Amino acid sequence: MFGKKQPKHKLAVIGDSLSQGFNNGGIYRTDINFPSFIHRCFDPLPDFDQPSFTAQAGIPLNLEVLLRGLSDEFGDEIDWTEYTGAASHTFKTLKRIKKYWEGGMKDLSIKQDTPFHNQAIWGLAVNDSWLINEKNSREFINTHHERYTVFGFLPEHAKYTTARLVLNPRLTPEYEENTQIRNIELLQQDGGIENLIVCLGHNNALGSVVNLQLKWSEEEDLTAFMADRKHSIYRPEHFEREYRELAERISKIGVERVFVPTIPYPTIPPVCRGVNSEFSSNHLGYFDYYTRFWIWDEDFDPEKHPHLTKDEAIQIDFAVDDFNSIIRKVAKEYGWNVVPMAKNVASMARRRLGGELLRSYPSDFAAALKRNPKTEHLVDEQGDVRLSTDFIRVHKETGKLYKGGIFSLDGLHPTTIGYGLMANVYRETMRQAGVKFQKPIDWDLIIREDSLVTDPPALLAELRMVLRYLAMGSQERMFNIGKGLFTQILELVSTGKKEWE
Repeated sequence: MFGKKQPKHKLAVIGDSLSQGFNNGGIYRTDINFPSFIHRCFDPLPDFDQPSFTAQAGIPLNLEVLLRGLSDEFGDEIDWTEYTGAASHTFKTLKRIKKYWEGGMKDLSIKQDTPFHNQAIWGLAVNDSWLINEKNSREFINTHHERYTVFGFLPEHAKYTTARLVLNPRLTPEYEENTQIRNIELLQQDGGIENLIVCLGHNNALGSVVNLQLKWSEEEDLTAFMADRKHSIYRPEHFEREYRELAERISKIGVERVFVPTIPYPTIPPVCRGVNSEFSSNHLGYFDYYTRFWIWDEDFDPEKHPHLTKDEAIQIDFAVDDFNSIIRKVAKEYGWNVVPMAKNVASMARRRLGGELLRSYPSDFAAALKRNPKTEHLVDEQGDVRLSTDFIRVHKETGKLYKGGIFSLDGLHPTTIGYGLMANVYRETMRQAGVKFQKPIDWDLIIREDSLVTDPPALLAELRMVLRYLAMGSQERMFNIGKGLFTQILELVSTGKKEWE
């Protein structure tokens, strides 16, 4: 008897920033995202095409690249007397990045005959997988010009530029209406897909912590173009309606296996910093307020700074609990495999858990950390890994990381090591579902590629100064107007903001 014909495409992805590999404020190297780490576990190595965004420090901006450039020019710290020079350096860098990604230096189209296996695009919510295409992204860019050209320091429509280059890399009329789902259909028609990761749903809740605003979705948000939505988080009933439509569309494609993650609590990443009031000393569970991560506890003033309250944070997490119940229910109905990302991220939330971890890190990961001279200090004598979900901290004397390491400089997306930990959870779920891997996760490669953890920029030793610089923005000092880089990046990431305003 003849065996079943194997699908041509081993792995494909529909997803958002997490499966595209967004970190440090931008999409930069797609070869070190979590699907790439899973892909390397197959032998022989199957095709896994992805777009490249390594030009000009990524899009909209890789903050690590910016800080290394500042370190090269100004040394380990920037004296306040050098602030104008640092601001000028930053301005020139951002101006060059902006010009490149808005097509001012070269034609951004490339020769790519088939859709990319990785159809992830940062910022997309569930319904964007069938709503966003290259044509409407281009039309949005063309019809919403910058209002303040002098103060637009990041590519004005970075999210839509990214969508264009992922969905229609040739930028030709033939594929201008292709969506993520349509491109996956084309791959299925071209020999079949064995394993499809559908990593969506995070951006249906993230706007609440990015914008520090709890604004529930309305009926019109379900069909509105991304930039026209006014919510920061979906109502669970709206999420279920969209997720069920996603499931129906995916099921019609006919791939062999589908893997979907549960959604971690948005209040865990340090993109919003938990602060307790002077009347509260309880650091377990939830904090009294959640504000920007560049605002120190002693500086926080609820009358002055944007924030979420404890009750609002709890509402957000309860909604995400509902999202995950919906994901598990729909996955069961459609025969999908659920990747327990929410549980794994929650187990690493050291600050929320009062300094404890609920789950240890993989032993082979700890061993790889210990083998690397640049990370051996991150494993204690008992073999426990000293990494956490805190914002990254670096010793001034040694230049080595001593806190954080899971989330990158934007406070929202993982480091390369964080993506490796995600890949490990996905791989185990896939293995249990019958996927045959020939190689383990390559922890040595992952650690070696994580320059933020292994060799943090020297300026990070002066974290408070760096965060103030990036939060206030060089343009604040140069022009006494405009928003800081952190604020601009968070607004670009958020799906609930009109980027041209």
